Amino acid sequence: MDYLGNHIEALIFCSSKPITIKELHATLVEMFEAEIPQEDIEAAISRIVERFSADDYSFEVVQSGGGFQFLTKPAYQSSIGIFLKQQSKRRLSTSALETLSIIAYKQPVTRAEIEQIRGVNCDYSVQKLLEKNLVEIKGKSDSVGRPLIYGTSEKFMDYFGINALSELPSPKDFAGEDNEIGAEQDV
Repeated sequence: MDYLGNHIEALIFCSSKPITIKELHATLVEMFEAEIPQEDIEAAISRIVERFSADDYSFEVVQSGGGFQFLTKPAYQSSIGIFLKQQSKRRLSTSALETLSIIAYKQPVTRAEIEQIRGVNCDYSVQKLLEKNLVEIKGKSDSVGRPLIYGTSEKFMDYFGINALSELPSPKDFAGEDNEIGAEQDV
């Protein structure tokens, strides 16, 4: 078994940026509480690079930025690009999340009511939430101008992994010492 190689492989895998031989060396010396020759580290990296260059793997170890990191092989760029594009469509901006939370807790609610709570225009956020099918038009209000009223959709439940609106945390769960601004002072 190549214990040194396994540790180096794990370190390269878990590093969020290219990991240098110097960083590998420092970590391994602390781990094994013994001096590790740099040549042994380089030899282990060569074995790892060779192993992952095989067609059996969709990723490989690449030297870049002064260190080593796992990267997906170029042959899989198209599928990853499609996946990342789909993932970015699922993400919600902070303003969309704020708008969605207002709709979830206050529904049925009009756009004017949402804007009164948020203090800013919410046309774009509401439109994006409608496009993502997280909210839906529930009808028209009886107030002046008969504005549309919004509520959450079934997809909202699925998106957040809940079965009913009653499973949402209650506003009192957010209140408390943890959410207070500033500190009490002795006068």
